[in-house]
Amino acid sequence: MKDDNYSLALGKAMALCSRGEKCIKDIQDKLAAWKLTNEKENQTIIRELVNNSFIDERRYASSYTLDKCRFNKWGRVKIRAMLKIRGIKEKDIEHGLEMIDHDSYVRMIKKEMDIKRKSVKATNLFDLKGKLFRFGASRGYEKEYVYDYTNSLQS
Repeated sequence: MKDDNYSLALGKAMALCSRGEKCIKDIQDKLAAWKLTNEKENQTIIRELVNNSFIDERRYASSYTLDKCRFNKWGRVKIRAMLKIRGIKEKDIEHGLEMIDHDSYVRMIKKEMDIKRKSVKATNLFDLKGKLFRFGASRGYEKEYVYDYTNSLQS
């Protein structure tokens, strides 16, 4: 019976990894939720998935970074924090962040800040800059880019 549960859990994990990039933490959470195997068997499943390239955290970091930057318009700070929460190693995070084209990243920040600026209701320039700075920080944009943008604003 245990062997059947192990095979079932491994098959489900392989299918899950085949549909999209997953990190070790994602699969650990799924295995724990399924409750088909014990912790030792879960670790064996994870090792098998890594050895057979179903899980590659460097590949995951690159994919996650590009997707969150392109579709969610997140900045490097937020992406780094979210990858750390998922237990991705620093060298893999750096590799993922290097995949972002610097010029398009800066253009994206400016465009998002311009869009937000149109919808912000502020009584004065100081208030506007504060609201835009908080918006940029919440999106995970580096402070120097947000600061440069807010300093370029005229009343």
